[in-house]
Amino acid sequence: MNPPLTGVKVLDFSTLLPGPLCSLLLAEAGAEVIKIERPGRGDEMRAYEPKVDDDSANFVLLNRGKQSVVIDLKAPGTLDHLMPLIHEADVLIEQFRPGVMDRLGLGYAALSTINPRLVYCSITGFGQYGPRASEAAHDLNYVAASGALSLTAGNDGAPVLPPALIADIAGGAYPAMMNILLALRQRDQTGQGVHLDVAMADNLFTFQYWGLGNGELGSWPSPASELVTGGSPRYQIYRTADGAFIAAAPIEDKFWANFTRLIGLDAAVLDRLSATEAKSAVATAMAQRSAKYWMDRFAGEDVCASLVVSLEQATEDPHFAARGLFDQTVTAPSGTTLRALPVPVDRAFRCSARTASPALGADNSLLKS
Repeated sequence: MNPPLTGVKVLDFSTLLPGPLCSLLLAEAGAEVIKIERPGRGDEMRAYEPKVDDDSANFVLLNRGKQSVVIDLKAPGTLDHLMPLIHEADVLIEQFRPGVMDRLGLGYAALSTINPRLVYCSITGFGQYGPRASEAAHDLNYVAASGALSLTAGNDGAPVLPPALIADIAGGAYPAMMNILLALRQRDQTGQGVHLDVAMADNLFTFQYWGLGNGELGSWPSPASELVTGGSPRYQIYRTADGAFIAAAPIEDKFWANFTRLIGLDAAVLDRLSATEAKSAVATAMAQRSAKYWMDRFAGEDVCASLVVSLEQATEDPHFAARGLFDQTVTAPSGTTLRALPVPVDRAFRCSARTASPALGADNSLLKS
């Protein structure tokens, strides 16, 4: 069977992470993705470290299965050179600040008259309109602006850096792909394209559903005091005697009863204590033994406890190996092969034949001369 997006052509004007990850997901599902890159440097991600010869490992992982066209968007006649691709495109992805594509003659209003079926996806931090629409910012800024960063604060009140680029991926790339697929489905029904306004900061509020619900009832969440932000002994990271850490999330009573029994405490007694006292009691118990002792003791029991491991250790976990998470490979233009980036596209839909990332400008023959 052909992958579900076979025959869909995507023009990707984006750089770095949100747009390229979105177009990677589309490519993995069979779409033909053509990266539009600037002369000389191309996508800024190519220059990142560490390098795989000319390109960064980041770029190679994010741009598997795509084509590369180099063109100066500010040069006279650019639109003419791009015209064949614009006529054929089903999807266009861009992540410039609002108004930039319009000034280049490549905005939705202009291109939709050329190709009314075009699904045009703009990914920005704060959206296409509003007081902050043109504000310079990165992932950390969007997480801060949405209120999410404040909830990472510990007992000292200082927020900590998130361990992942949450806004770029969860607020940008994933919603962009979802809305592109919805737009393509709508186009099947109406024959018309649409301009999608994907705002990364907006999409972070979804992840704070519980906090918004609490706030609507008059109890806005505060850091280190709520169930999933450090306020409960049932959702904590505990240090063991050998300096390792165990993430414990026995929220439900049945898991909590099992967990406390196995660490030598009484759930009923702990539940009568204050949250601070209960956390301290559990922390003291966990600190008496090594991580291996606890994980051996928890084995086969329903306790919702996991050892905190490094990324390297996680990639070697037999479970993820059994799932085939790192079975695919990607080849850099130099011929060097890396394990491909795992993406949330089901195996039933993947286009596994495309295994290379593109050299800069390798596909300029696609342009009108």
